[in-house]
Amino acid sequence: MLDFRRVTGSSSTPSNFSCIIGGKQHTLLICENSRCGWREEGKLMVKITGLAAALAAAALIASCSSVPGKGTSSVPAMTPADPMPAAPSQSPAAEKEMAARYTAPFTGMPIEEQASDRPMLVMVNNHPSARPQSGLGAADVLYESLAEGEVTRIAALYQSAKTDVAVGPVRSIRPYYIDLGKIYDAVLIHAGGSPDAYTQLDRQKLDHLDEITNAGQFFWRESFRKSPHNLYTGLAKLRSGTDKLGLRGEYTPVSAMPAFLPDRTDISGEPAPRVQVTFLLKSYVVSYAYDEALKQYTRYVNDEPHIDLGGSEPLTASNVVVLGAEHVVLDNEGRRDIKLTGSGPGYLFQRNKAQPVEWRRKAVTDSFHLYRDGQEIGLYPGKTHYLIVPDKPSFEEHLTIRKEPH
Repeated sequence: MLDFRRVTGSSSTPSNFSCIIGGKQHTLLICENSRCGWREEGKLMVKITGLAAALAAAALIASCSSVPGKGTSSVPAMTPADPMPAAPSQSPAAEKEMAARYTAPFTGMPIEEQASDRPMLVMVNNHPSARPQSGLGAADVLYESLAEGEVTRIAALYQSAKTDVAVGPVRSIRPYYIDLGKIYDAVLIHAGGSPDAYTQLDRQKLDHLDEITNAGQFFWRESFRKSPHNLYTGLAKLRSGTDKLGLRGEYTPVSAMPAFLPDRTDISGEPAPRVQVTFLLKSYVVSYAYDEALKQYTRYVNDEPHIDLGGSEPLTASNVVVLGAEHVVLDNEGRRDIKLTGSGPGYLFQRNKAQPVEWRRKAVTDSFHLYRDGQEIGLYPGKTHYLIVPDKPSFEEHLTIRKEPH
């Protein structure tokens, strides 16, 4: 069915061109002083104003007048009331901006296709024998926190990556990592888990792929490393595993979405060209150095750039968040519980600035909200790294802010 109509507005309201093609309604709003744009089923697609509207109107008219396989429309072709000159050619940058019609939900970055894949949270080994890891650079968000003893683990969230990459080594899951996955409605990816984690997965009927119990065929072992530091998976395998196990694979927007700042927003704060973070071991130091050209922080481990296996570029983040939280050792194996709801101290590092914050999180499905002087602070578009350290004996002893780059 082909239906075409024009509703003409006044000088202060937009003109509305509407066309139904293939069962979908396409609407072009043209105005002089208001923001205008394509709308497809209620979603703003491309902003256009003034002269650029002419070219879009012509394209819409052509689409409505002649639909492949449908013949010529019985509706008379529309002639604009006032002829308009052709739109000027777009610069490559403008064309790229117009092509990026969507935004990745967890990075705030422009993407050309609508986010459709359900997020996956992968437990990545961070033992010295497991570094360098694979696939961390493709993650939208990273969380680093203590696991057993004095060794940290990284929970890597994947949603916007469209290429297949290997991820690993993969390790076991803990209850607090499960709760981090609930922020994003993520499928949990792991190899084993603590008794409390398995109890939680079972009782709450949570979607997960476990190399040990239900999804071994979607993981593999590499020979260049020794077990347990040699277990890997891949994003394509994980999507296949999700489908094979009958789990939902489509992205559903969550209520706890991060708030992203416009890229040109200026912020206040103390200079922070370099940040050092320790967890328990003084021999394991994570640091971030600000790169003015990238407007991002580059990650280092023990003063060496943290680079994926086989990669050439170090991990970077637009936002680095250090959170202090209560840690409780549960057993002789050194397993912990980390309290990640409520509130606590923190620091936010962005654009070469350090801001002391209070983090607040009301429930396990909520995200971490960062407040300074009672006002919530947003994140810049890009990747975000969270480092969760003990708040005892003090939060500050785990963090060093250096005002010199090196």
